[in-house]
Amino acid sequence: MRSLKFLIIITSFLALSSCIQQTSKDLKKVEDTAIASPKKVKSPAFKANKQFKDYWYAGKAEITSYQLDQARYGEIRKGKAVLIYVTEPFLADQQVKADQNNPSNINVLKLNATKNFNTGIYPYSIMQSTFYPIANNQHALKVSASVQEWCGQAYTQLNNREQFQVSSHSYFQGEADQNFNLDKAVLENQIWTQLRIDPTSLPTGNFNIIPNLEFIRLSHKPLKAYNAFAESKPGQYKLVIKDLDRQLIINYNSKFPFTIEAWEDTHNGLTTKATKINTLKSAYWNKKSNTDLELRKTLGLE
Repeated sequence: MRSLKFLIIITSFLALSSCIQQTSKDLKKVEDTAIASPKKVKSPAFKANKQFKDYWYAGKAEITSYQLDQARYGEIRKGKAVLIYVTEPFLADQQVKADQNNPSNINVLKLNATKNFNTGIYPYSIMQSTFYPIANNQHALKVSASVQEWCGQAYTQLNNREQFQVSSHSYFQGEADQNFNLDKAVLENQIWTQLRIDPTSLPTGNFNIIPNLEFIRLSHKPLKAYNAFAESKPGQYKLVIKDLDRQLIINYNSKFPFTIEAWEDTHNGLTTKATKINTLKSAYWNKKSNTDLELRKTLGLE
């Protein structure tokens, strides 16, 4: 009888041990599966056709001037805006323009967007730079903005790494020197370059967006992601950020190269407007003689 009880105990113990071992094996299998799960795959890269290459890889920048009606301090100010688009090789690690050809370089469409206007006696000068991969399957690699006026200057830079890394400097108390990270979201700055590559790829519906750096600077709003709604139709892109009481409408030519004809940016009931004056294709970096000042007249900037 004792032998029978002992046999039952031993059998139960072995069965329990087997269950524990099997459970451990199952858990290990789940862990291994989780570790081996593939990361999110990027969208297919944009494939540049001959038309795109002939236009954007011709060794020239596209310069477009605009008549600007800028809302500032509750009034509309007259000024000029310029959008300068150019392709260039970009170093992913250092996040600067590459000086030499290298297989690891990333081709970007760069936009330098400038504004100049006066507020009473003193002038404003604003510039934003966006470096957007022509592959059109990831966020801008880098965005920066500077604002200068007689009270002082401010500068913000966003780098696309594991997160968005932000470095910000301002003469305003409470904004001074800041360094922080943001979770990735659509960058409003990149919309202006993404549109020029493929307007059908622009985000629509509800999504999170980080407003353009100029707006953040001038409005003194927190630099973070906000809920947005956008709709797109051939020749027009409309973006609404309700929490900021803001609406942006970009009107563009629906045919390649999708040139931007005008835009309206409404905030707190006042609307900034820009209307195209002229477009010039030029290797402007070689046009630095006094004799080249005539080109500014062509753009309506003189």
